Amino acid sequence: MKKAFFSIIAFSLLLNGCALSKLPQQNNNINEAPANNSSSASAEPTITPALTIDKNKLDLSNQQLKKVPNQIFNQTNLEELNLSNNQLTGALPAEIRHLQNLKTLNASNNLMTGVPAEIGQLQNLQTLNLSNNQLTGLPYELGNLKNLKTLNISGNNYSTLDLSIIKQKLPATVKIIK
Repeated sequence: MKKAFFSIIAFSLLLNGCALSKLPQQNNNINEAPANNSSSASAEPTITPALTIDKNKLDLSNQQLKKVPNQIFNQTNLEELNLSNNQLTGALPAEIRHLQNLKTLNASNNLMTGVPAEIGQLQNLQTLNLSNNQLTGLPYELGNLKNLKTLNISGNNYSTLDLSIIKQKLPATVKIIK
């Protein structure tokens, strides 16, 4: 538990452009502050994680991210990933394919212009929210998502031809929000 806590802090600092030279010394009580070995009289800053991890959920919403941190793609146990309300541009990295347990991906309200074909490899994905981006095209591989229940692509300028091809491959029960 303590190791996970300190990993969250280190990861949070990394997302905010900071780095730890070493992890704080572990205490028996996770609520205790680490010992201050410096001779200065100034108080240690309080570190508040900039992300929320709850079981297999990772919430990176509202972090002003311009790109997805590569460390995310090592979290293969993730079932929910929230990247909404950031400043993501381009497309999600192809490494998204490593998140094979992902059931929910929310990348809404960003500045993304594309979606990688590798997203079609997420066989457990049930909810995909790409709303309110700047998508002009959709990869046909979205049609490979056989467990998909909801696809939200509203607020984009995607090709209706792309969508019609994808719809032919998706289960008829998929709710598509345009």
